[in-house]
Formats: sequence, structure tokens, C-alpha cells
Amino acid sequence: MTEGRIDPMPEPAPTTLLGRYRHAFRTGEMETAPVPPTRRRLVVVVITLVVGTAVSAWALRIPPGDTMFYPATALLAAVWLVGAFASGPIRVGCEPYRPGRPILSSVLAATALALVFCVGAVVVAQIEPLREPVEALLAHATVGNLALVALLTAVNGAAEECFHRGAVYSATSRIHPILVTTLIYGAVTAAAGIPLLVVAALVLGLVTAVQRRCTGGVLGPIVTHVVWSMVMLFALSPIFDAASG
Repeated sequence: MTEGRIDPMPEPAPTTLLGRYRHAFRTGEMETAPVPPTRRRLVVVVITLVVGTAVSAWALRIPPGDTMFYPATALLAAVWLVGAFASGPIRVGCEPYRPGRPILSSVLAATALALVFCVGAVVVAQIEPLREPVEALLAHATVGNLALVALLTAVNGAAEECFHRGAVYSATSRIHPILVTTLIYGAVTAAAGIPLLVVAALVLGLVTAVQRRCTGGVLGPIVTHVVWSMVMLFALSPIFDAASG
């Protein structure tokens, strides 16, 4: 309060889930102590992007049934994790304007996103040029060790979020991080040569980048990414079989 003038009261945060996230996104209040983009972070991010893109392109092009797929994807997760934590602090985040971590809200977001993709899969199943590359990727689960593929998928999802919505987001915090991290994530995924995977990466990247802004950390994006990945891993093949059969 200043002399002769009453400062306006701060706008109260909404109480509904969507309202709280909308308010957090609009105000950016959850980013109360943003990590500055230090030179070290920028250098580590660039190096990790180059190495990670190369490893991703190699790992996702390995034929189904080849046991090299497992160490390759494990190496990919290690690259993202090492790059994330070597770049500097990675924030966990919290539920906007509520105590606790953003677990349930992220599960709900992942479920909604997965439903949209499942509906889209019914359409894709009718278009052979689009369906075949996705089926080839899913074949790693059907002809290989499903439990191991699921584990590696979950670990890679968490590692990608630590790096892209952690390190990269912080490194680009002054230049539209939601847009930049989404485009970078899509570009990295494009190295695998699967067009629909790029579309999925752009959509997922946008959702998790918004979560990063609304929660101030990577836990929400990690939960969303992992839950979404598990649904896709176990649901897409049956959907393709039913829709194309």
C-alpha cells in the first residue's frame, strides 16, 4: 500500500481443477523461482540433444525381435537422464494452489489424452501407409519381452520429461519455453522416421510443457507421459487388429 492509494488485492486462485490450472498457466505464478539458463545448462542441453537424437534414431530403427533394442533404449534413457541432471537442478513441482504433488491431475490428463489417441488409432488403422510404421514399432512388444519393453518405455518416458521439460525448459525459459521445447521434442522424435510418432510427440510435448508451466516442475509431465505411454503400448495393437480386421 502506498500513500493516498490502495493497492489492489491479488486475484484469488480458483477452486476447481481446471480453473486452478488455467489460472496457473495464465499467471505463471507456479514458476516462482525459475532456474536461470546458465551457460553450463545451455552447453549440456545442446550436447545431450545431439547425442540423444543420434541414439534415438538408432534405437527406434532396430528391427523387432533384435535383442539389441533393449540395451539401445536403456542407453537412450541414460543419455536423457545424465543430460538432465548434469545441466543443473531439476524441479519436481507441485499441484497448483494446493498442497501435494500433481499425481491425480496428471493421471486424468494422461487418460484424456490416451482416449483421444485411441480414437485416432481407429482412423489410422484404415490407412496402411500410416499404420505399418506404427505396427513395426509396436512389434517390439509383441515379438519380444513385453514386460521389459513396458519397463523401458516407462523409464524412457520419465527420462525424456526430466530432460525436455526439465533441462531444456529451463534453458529456454526466456524464449517461449512451451513452444520451443515442444518443437525440439518433435524434431528429436522425427529422427526415428515415423511420421505419426512425430505428431504424437508434438501433442504430448505441448501438453506436458503446459503442465510444466502450471506445476513448476517435471513430476506432472512424467506421470502424464508414463501413463499415456502404457495405455498406448497395451491398447494400440488390439485397436489396430480390431479396426483393420
